[in-house]
Amino acid sequence: MLFAINPDNPQARLAQQVVAKLKNGAVICYPTDTGYGIGCDIFNARAVKRVMQIKRRPPNKPFSFVCSDLTHISLYAHVSNTAYRLLKKCLPGPYTFVLPGSKLVPKLMLTRQKTVGIRVPDNGICRMLIEELGNPLVNTSLPPDDAGQTDPSLLHDAIGHLVDVVIDGGPAYTEPSSVIDLTAEAPEIIREGKGDISLFL
Repeated sequence: MLFAINPDNPQARLAQQVVAKLKNGAVICYPTDTGYGIGCDIFNARAVKRVMQIKRRPPNKPFSFVCSDLTHISLYAHVSNTAYRLLKKCLPGPYTFVLPGSKLVPKLMLTRQKTVGIRVPDNGICRMLIEELGNPLVNTSLPPDDAGQTDPSLLHDAIGHLVDVVIDGGPAYTEPSSVIDLTAEAPEIIREGKGDISLFL
């Protein structure tokens, strides 16, 4: 199912229709500020396992997830004062932050070190979905064969059989987020991607 939502002024009623499907365990393809991704409600274990199958991902390699804002992050991760200042400066934006997970995070989403990867993308559709759902969304890139695809209707043709909803939020160019580890005193850059990393040096 292809759902067109205005990227500049997302329609709440359309977001609510997608959220109703998410609450029923749907897996969706949705836009972020680093391209289209695949996701589901992090609290729906069956849907998370479906995403793992789509990505052929082992269960011991958890996905990152997206939150709507900094307050939302603080429910799912332990944020030190230093980390808070950095997050406040950078979010929303194209960064994935590695943080110690809180007790609210499902086991499926935690690494062995009890850490999580969290994003707040600079994308209105994505953040509206999370706000309407009330929970974070799994965030993973498209399968390798479709990773560079920017046109949502072509994406729908390619992966529509794997997911329940493809959101058409206009073209979105794929560029991986920068991954920053904030579990220690000093930030550590794990992967340089989109976004200014000089803030963490």
